[in-house]
Amino acid sequence: MTRAAFTFVLALLGLLLIEQGAYIHAKALVAQVLLERAFDESIATGRIVKPWSWADTWPVARIEVKRLNASAIVLAGSSGQALAFGPGHVELTPDAGERGVAVYAAHRDTHFSFLRDVKPGDDIAVTRRDGHTFHYRADNSAVVRYDASGIDPLANGHALALTTCWPFDAVTSGPLRYVVHATMVGGSENRAG
Repeated sequence: MTRAAFTFVLALLGLLLIEQGAYIHAKALVAQVLLERAFDESIATGRIVKPWSWADTWPVARIEVKRLNASAIVLAGSSGQALAFGPGHVELTPDAGERGVAVYAAHRDTHFSFLRDVKPGDDIAVTRRDGHTFHYRADNSAVVRYDASGIDPLANGHALALTTCWPFDAVTSGPLRYVVHATMVGGSENRAG
């Protein structure tokens, strides 16, 4: 192989990698627009509304951290397919506002990239698809192994855990997770109707 041909192949591979990275971010942004529409319709109608006809999931909540101007629509379930489009509500954990720990997971390089900037005391608002909004105060964050998070979904009180892979700038997945812990403050607001 000549030097020119080798350079061409390397350049082509580089372009393919850039395209793949851009595709992931573009898909995440477009999905959030469609999810936002489906979520708003769910609140307005009280029905489950899928973001596209073939979706195997649907919006269940919106997470907002106003100080960071961060917002993401959460999907039912935390399968790999769901997490490709948005944060997921982890199965067998309570909904926001219910007793226990509501757990939401998302990718560190798209929907939960803002978690690195959440500080203790930040207000995290979670609006469910029934229109009820619950406010949580960020208490702390921790880096834990995926199999040793210490999160007990059945714990007393009303808490929230937002989790993503760690470290934020890694290019491959590993066993560590970054978890933001928060405690519910006050009651709910109803934005339905």
